[in-house]
Amino acid sequence: MSAHQSDALPLPDYDQLPAGTVEHRIRSLGSDDVRRLAEYERAHADRPQVKEILAARLEQLDAGAEPSPGDARAGGPDIPAGTSGGSPVSPAGAAEPEEPLRHGKHEM
Repeated sequence: MSAHQSDALPLPDYDQLPAGTVEHRIRSLGSDDVRRLAEYERAHADRPQVKEILAARLEQLDAGAEPSPGDARAGGPDIPAGTSGGSPVSPAGAAEPEEPLRHGKHEM
């Protein structure tokens, strides 16, 4: 497959997807589409982790698993709108520091 043919793959921008994203996004694909990706992967990037992910998904589909609803073009797990991705923890909410116990001194 040429670069133009990679555009026809069931996952847009497949060549740039990290393994974790491939694993998430193939869940909505049927076995024919996963096989196409596996063939393309072997012929191009040949990433061992991605080949394992694709092979495992094919086994699941061949064993009767159904593609899950969703969009293969979606980027990854849903993140609620309005979240900044930062931690809600702030120094103001930190515990008060305590003096550590010294050797031989026990608290009662």
